[in-house]
Amino acid sequence: MQTAERIQELVQLINKYNHLYYVEETPAVSDFEYDNLFAELKNLESEHPELVLPDSPTKRVGGISEKFETYKHKYRLYSLDNTYTYEDIEKWYEKLVQEYGSDLELVAELKIDGLAIALTYENGLFTRGVTRGDGIEGEDITANLKTIKAIPLKLTKPVSVEVRGEIYMPVTSFEKLNEENLKNGEKVFANPRNAASGSLRQLDSRITAKRDLSMFCYTAIIENGDYKPQNHYDSLMYLKELGFKINPNIRVCKNGQEVINYCKEWEFKRHDLNYATDGVVVKVNQFGVQEDLGFTARAPKWATAFKFPPEEVSTKLEGIELSVGKTGAVTPVAKLTPVSLAGSVVSRASLYNFDEIKRLDIRIGDTVLIKKAAEIIPKVITVLPSEEHDHLNIIEPPALCPSCGSTLITRMGETGLFCENPDCPAKIISQLVFWASKDAMNIDKLGPAIIEQLYNLNMVRDFSDFYALKMEDFLKLELFQEKSAANVYNSIQGSKKTTLARFLTALSIKFVGKENANVLAQNFQSLENLMRASIEDIMNLDGFAEKTATEVYNYFHNEQNVAIIKRLLLLGVVPEHISMVKSDKLKDMVFVLTGTLNSMQRRDAEQRIAEMGGKSSSSVTKNTTYVVAGDSPGSKYDKALKLGIKILSEDEFLNILGD
Repeated sequence: MQTAERIQELVQLINKYNHLYYVEETPAVSDFEYDNLFAELKNLESEHPELVLPDSPTKRVGGISEKFETYKHKYRLYSLDNTYTYEDIEKWYEKLVQEYGSDLELVAELKIDGLAIALTYENGLFTRGVTRGDGIEGEDITANLKTIKAIPLKLTKPVSVEVRGEIYMPVTSFEKLNEENLKNGEKVFANPRNAASGSLRQLDSRITAKRDLSMFCYTAIIENGDYKPQNHYDSLMYLKELGFKINPNIRVCKNGQEVINYCKEWEFKRHDLNYATDGVVVKVNQFGVQEDLGFTARAPKWATAFKFPPEEVSTKLEGIELSVGKTGAVTPVAKLTPVSLAGSVVSRASLYNFDEIKRLDIRIGDTVLIKKAAEIIPKVITVLPSEEHDHLNIIEPPALCPSCGSTLITRMGETGLFCENPDCPAKIISQLVFWASKDAMNIDKLGPAIIEQLYNLNMVRDFSDFYALKMEDFLKLELFQEKSAANVYNSIQGSKKTTLARFLTALSIKFVGKENANVLAQNFQSLENLMRASIEDIMNLDGFAEKTATEVYNYFHNEQNVAIIKRLLLLGVVPEHISMVKSDKLKDMVFVLTGTLNSMQRRDAEQRIAEMGGKSSSSVTKNTTYVVAGDSPGSKYDKALKLGIKILSEDEFLNILGD
């Protein structure tokens, strides 16, 4: 047999055994036989590197990367809205039925507690893997993902597809890893999710390869191929056919009650699984209906995540710490006797505000019950009865800011205490930390500890000061050498060119988070336009009430803020609006898409409309210009007929686009 043929045979054979072991969980050969085949392939590839195939299993061994590059997702990864009670599920389903006009078939699947990723395959070959990130951008961790044997390097068919999945570490593997780390004096992970995340973000992918990570796929966007599924369940079965690992506990449900039955069944059964799950994801099955229902600004209307009741534990309240945030809000934080909660050790918990302390009648020395709100943030929920409680001191709200000593105030219409001092050190540091965060300017390596040092040494007082720093300034900080100084300096310089939306988010304008910043950027398209806008101009935007519009207007008419922005621009910070509009062919036209298009994905069609100056809407109104009807159109088609809106076939739509 020729060497090339033997290499191809070994690649196919080893990949087959990997699939059977890691995806189907049905081992076909002994470890000894597998190791011999793998060793033979490595030797042949070493002697004939020109014959190495792109899907060779030896590529899973890994190497070293300097850093992970940011990558913009081709298709946005949306968040899911959450439900916490069975009544919430009923209401969610009833609302969908009312909007759509008929009963809807649903798919229920366990929500895996891991790390979301997007995998790109071109003509059947794995080409890129990216973390979810903020849904718009993520980290390119392709090399690390190639080490995970549950991820196929080559599909059973030469299709182009983007697959979304959840990377997780089996519970048994997590326990084994912690045992080994404990023996070696290394870091012990709090829970399987942290272990999976830490393993996946190793710059040395050889370390990732040694960790026993796996993946369940949960959706796909098929760009080309011999088959186009019409519903979610069939698409998952098609992914399984292509070689992906699908969670076996998926169930098609006829209505909301069947989903509730599924949730009740798995609330306790889930503890017997070898992976962590914190809820159930529920989706409308039919793709045509999904497209009709559409999205909100952050999540699909046709899906929700039911979260299992969180674990609750009791512990002792040892004290209260005061935290000052970027808006000046002073938040009490409970210091607790450390206790294990939902897989991690908790020593602090949120008390939100002093009204909450009064409502709970919580006192230092009390035994309290805590849980994880949305299974993320520890929260004190009640005080457990005790004979000592009445003898403990009542916690009084502070009169002065713990950082600057200013008198704290209350704000009309808002809960809590606030420090209004613009020079409050804790408030400034919080704003500076947020400026560098991932949601804002995304300055890698510039963490809270470094920022606090820079502030304490009087080297940074506002956002613009970051960009006036020289590399030698960082050598004045503790534990800094030339390489670490260069890394932080280069990260700051690299953040100068940014999007207008990120820049606006980073400014910490009251009531302006990521979503509002995006709306401002899309509508005003430049920082200059926004700074010249009136309160009325801003109020005309979707979601901007007078209170929010006033805060935005006031921010850009504050002399100190304007001076900082001007200095940022002088120091080379360039916030640019990235416009999708390439022509005005469809200017002032509003399109509503319904049914399944054969020539392109719904998102591609909406992008084409935007590029030509048009708008896409999820609902038919008298302002709709055209309704585009694909295969199996939904209720929007009927509504268009009633309102006399012109309905376009897919071919007519393509003619308008010029395709």
